[in-house]
Amino acid sequence: MGDWGFLSTLLEKVQSHSTVIGKIWMSVLFLFRIMVLGAGAESVWGDEQSDFICNTQQPGCENVCYDWTFPISHIRFWVLQIIFVATPTLIYLGHAMHVIHKEKKLRELISSPGGTQYKRPKYTDEKGKVHIKGNLLGSYLTQLAFKIVIEAGFIVGQYYLYGFVMVPMFPCSKKPCPFTVECYMSRPTEKTIFIIFMLVVACVSLVLNVVEMFYLICTRVRCRSRARTQITSAKNPAGLSDPRWPTTDDILKQNRMNTDLEASHSIGGSLDGAKDEKRPLSGH
Repeated sequence: MGDWGFLSTLLEKVQSHSTVIGKIWMSVLFLFRIMVLGAGAESVWGDEQSDFICNTQQPGCENVCYDWTFPISHIRFWVLQIIFVATPTLIYLGHAMHVIHKEKKLRELISSPGGTQYKRPKYTDEKGKVHIKGNLLGSYLTQLAFKIVIEAGFIVGQYYLYGFVMVPMFPCSKKPCPFTVECYMSRPTEKTIFIIFMLVVACVSLVLNVVEMFYLICTRVRCRSRARTQITSAKNPAGLSDPRWPTTDDILKQNRMNTDLEASHSIGGSLDGAKDEKRPLSGH
């Protein structure tokens, strides 16, 4: 485990600069990949080549068949997988540390005399806690996308290299073997259990990365919609609405009402005139 000390120290620093799901992913990486790989898997594959036996005495045939059966050792394959998967996270850590260093200097300038002319830090608070937004959010999403691609690539690569189940016997007909020989490996069932375990952990890591990406995107979209709602409510307070321009139907309705009103006035005026004309006649 001493070989993993430097990588573990760097990855522990990412804990304070990631989301809750990112912290869970980090725990899975430490407990179920690095520790299991260092504690148990190396002892299981320790006799991988020494106990690989073929039923032939032809010099070099056994080595060629072993190289054909295992083009890369499972242990080295998983070590490469962990290093490649952790690399995007370490690049994001470098970006986050750069942002923290810049904003720490900015706070020092603000606290100095005449520092009111500087803008307040955007990504960190007074306690130095990082808020994942803006360019930092873009960097975080980018490293998640790379981890998803790398994790899926290694899972597919493991399947095409040697599958997910170790069989006890491998037929081999590579040169300099004189004919098709049968080669046998030790403890295939125990090795299959480790292969399935590491495959499940890799799938869990892949799912966590996908969930974290969707979580960050949904949170970002929700924050934007909330900000738009607040801006709209500030422009149009409750109880007030924007002035509405009259439509064609409103104009036609108003013209119809005016016509009816004029018609009623004209009818009333003619009846009053007829009454006034009849009154002198009745007086005679």
